[in-house]
Amino acid sequence: MTPQRFVEAEPTSEVMALQMGPSHPASHGTVKFNLRLDGETIIDVDVEIGYLHRGFEKMCEQGTWNHVFPYADRLNYASPLLNNVGFALAVEKLAGLTAPERAQYIRVIGGEISRITDHLTCLGMAANELGAISAGFYMLEAREFLYDLVEAICGARLTVTYCRLGGVMTDLPADMTERTRVALKHVRDILGDCDRLLSRNRIFVDRMVGIGKLPSADAVSWGLTGPLLRATGVPYDVRKAEPYLVYDRMDFEIPTGTTGDNYDRFMVRFAEMEQSMRIIDQALAQLPPGPILADDPRFVLPPKEQVYTTIEGLMNHFKLVMEGQKVPAGEVYVATEGGNGELGFYLVSDGSGRPYRVRVRPPCFYGMAALGDMLRGHMIADIITTFGQINMIGGECDH
Repeated sequence: MTPQRFVEAEPTSEVMALQMGPSHPASHGTVKFNLRLDGETIIDVDVEIGYLHRGFEKMCEQGTWNHVFPYADRLNYASPLLNNVGFALAVEKLAGLTAPERAQYIRVIGGEISRITDHLTCLGMAANELGAISAGFYMLEAREFLYDLVEAICGARLTVTYCRLGGVMTDLPADMTERTRVALKHVRDILGDCDRLLSRNRIFVDRMVGIGKLPSADAVSWGLTGPLLRATGVPYDVRKAEPYLVYDRMDFEIPTGTTGDNYDRFMVRFAEMEQSMRIIDQALAQLPPGPILADDPRFVLPPKEQVYTTIEGLMNHFKLVMEGQKVPAGEVYVATEGGNGELGFYLVSDGSGRPYRVRVRPPCFYGMAALGDMLRGHMIADIITTFGQINMIGGECDH
């Protein structure tokens, strides 16, 4: 067992050693802060992320390639479609498979809806933890409109299992454009209300501005990506830096902050939701007709009517389900822009129907590593606001 970094304070010392969490309501069940305090000022802190014992990577290595999609849903369960897309792109690159253009647009639409739900979850709960419970409820209401869209697309709301190798499970409903237009109008209206409630609220500003500051050089050194990095002024976004799917055809901006404090992190996520809605509007306008799955029997399950009426379809279905897709031997790393930053999948195939090695780069893990630097010199109460803006997702962090 690894010894604790901090020892008990001497009885005569002015410095107090205190453990906060993991039973604290804001610590997500596993996180513990080993604090050294001078009064309520944090002199030093050692952050332990704890263990959920999920075993994501090893579970993925026990099933076929398609079996991984339900597991990927449960990494960052606030934005499961983005996890699906990242894993699908990694396997497709390894297999030399390209999804049809319509499927790529659908993945962009679903992924950006998921990104908004992720940010709404983060910001709503962060506002709630500061006492702004009305803003928290409003953001959860906005999230419901988007979950209705996700349910219309694939029948599920949270654990979607929507992507497949070579495309997506089902096509968009016929009235998807109109449904989305109505839903996004509601979301924009609610976000306008939340902006008026929070952005210039004196209590909110005092609790957020200047707290948890991190210079851009330190953010880069820690390996931060996503809103945490962009809040420091670094305009890095995988969708722009290394475009995938059809993001190179979309017109959108990369919101950035200036000081890298909690207020900048909050406002960067807030601004990113509007950019995601812009992308969704453009993708629906450009959505081409065509198939939603690649025509490659080596990797794609045959249509059910073929399975039920032809021996070739039956045998192909049987072998793909029982033996898995025989992805060529090799290794690959593919990065996508997840809700918290660069979500990467490193895969190794030995040519069989099961992954030989699955390794995930969870973006919030790096945020947790830098959290100690953000907290030193601040007050105990600032732990809640700063930790909330990390948006640590236990399923992603403990992979």
